[in-house]
Order: sequence, then C-alpha cells, then structure tokens
Amino acid sequence: MEIFMTYILPVLIFMAIGAAAGGLLVLATKFLAVKEDETVAKIAEVLPNANCGACGFAGCADYAKAVAAGTAPSNKCKPGGSDVAAKVAAIMGTEALETVKEVAFVRCNGCQGDVEDRYEFLGTPSCHAVERFYNGKKNCRTGCDGYGDCVAVCDNDAISIINGVAVVNPSKCGACGKCVAACPNHLIVIHPAAQKVDVRCSSKDPGKVAKDICKNSCIGCKICEKKCPNGAVTVTDNHATIDYSKCNGCGACAAACPRKCITVLAQCE
Repeated sequence: MEIFMTYILPVLIFMAIGAAAGGLLVLATKFLAVKEDETVAKIAEVLPNANCGACGFAGCADYAKAVAAGTAPSNKCKPGGSDVAAKVAAIMGTEALETVKEVAFVRCNGCQGDVEDRYEFLGTPSCHAVERFYNGKKNCRTGCDGYGDCVAVCDNDAISIINGVAVVNPSKCGACGKCVAACPNHLIVIHPAAQKVDVRCSSKDPGKVAKDICKNSCIGCKICEKKCPNGAVTVTDNHATIDYSKCNGCGACAAACPRKCITVLAQCE
C-alpha cells in the first residue's frame, strides 16, 4: 500500500489531470475556434501566394480578405494577371475586370567597361553594402551596382546581371515590385508592358560630366525632344523623360539618341 500511495497514485493523478486538460483543449478548439470564411479561403487558393505586396496589401491573405469583404477589386494581383483576376471574379460572382500587364525595367545601361570603378570593393557582394561605402564603387553614383540584390528577391528568375547591369526578361516578370524595393539606387520601375520605349539611364549630371562618367549616359542634349513628333519627350534636369500619354512608340527618339540610352523595348508575351 505504501508503494501504491507513494509512487503509483501520484502518477495516476497526473495522468488524470493531463487527460482532463487535453479534453478541455479539444472542447475549446471546437467551440471557440474562429470559423474561416469559405470565400476568403477560395480566393487565397487561386492567388499565387507571392506575398509581394504589389496589390497594396501586406500579403495574399490580407488581399483575399479585402476582396471577400468587398473593399478591394478582383484585379489587383499583378503577378497573377488576367487569369487570376478572372478566377477571383468568378468566386465573387462579379464581372471580370480588365488588367494591364506590367513589367519591371532597369533605367541604367552603364555596362562593364562603359563606366570606370573608383576603387576595388572587397566587402559583401551586395548593392546595399557597396552603397554604404562611399555611395558605390562606380564613377556614376546613380547607376546599377551589379551585385544582384534585385536578382536575389525575384521569385520568377526574371532578372539577370548582364555585363555588370541588371536586365529584366519581360516574358518572365510578374511586376511584383520586390526588385523595385531591393534596388538602393531606385533604378527599377514598373511600367505597362505595352510601353514601347524607355530611357535606360537615371543620371541627372550635366552633359559634360555625364559624358565623361559613362559612355551610354543621357547628356541632356535634347535631340530626342526635338525629334519626337508628338511632343512626348522632354529634357529636364539634364535628363530625358517620356510622357506615355503622348507617346505612340514610333521609336524616333531612340533612333535619334546619339548616346543610345533611349531604347526600343522587347515586348513580353
């Protein structure tokens, strides 16, 4: 009896307490659980789950909740495009909204050999790291560092470093915007895929300075501005910009640019 009271009974008591606690947890899970909205679950299932934030929400789950609640449209998922927008609209029982295919574009063409380095960087191979060290190693302070921070965050394998500069493959790009946030020099923009020309340079240095720094830089010569038949190109702060509400994609500016920094873009599929 002494052995039972000393050893066995405490074990039995603890087992009973554990069983009771487990039963209470099961009951609590069953009766206190928050029921998941089936509409939210269905929407979340068709989303790509990139959690990129390009839709304006923290992630796909938050966007799904907003759509189900009627506070967000069905066509805000950029990586999903028109296919996902149609599926979301079908779940909501609404008409499919039009989507505009967008892609990322890198506004730099300072390829290796066209821009000289100011020093040899031996630190962590990262654009953010080299920018913390005297604003980059290249003579052009606003150009692509070429270490691929944008490549590392791209889920679609759409970005490559070619001749020291990041280049986007538009057929793979989902316009999630992760690369935009990753670039410390803010060289990457998201624009409509139908856009036919863009300026592959971000320098605003005076013409002579820009010309000495990079062989492919915009020098603010205004030849593109004069050649554009629609008045879509303007040069301000030594830099050419294109008004795409006026641009018809004729390519006259690209053909006239003596520096070849305005380029006709490859169209995505």
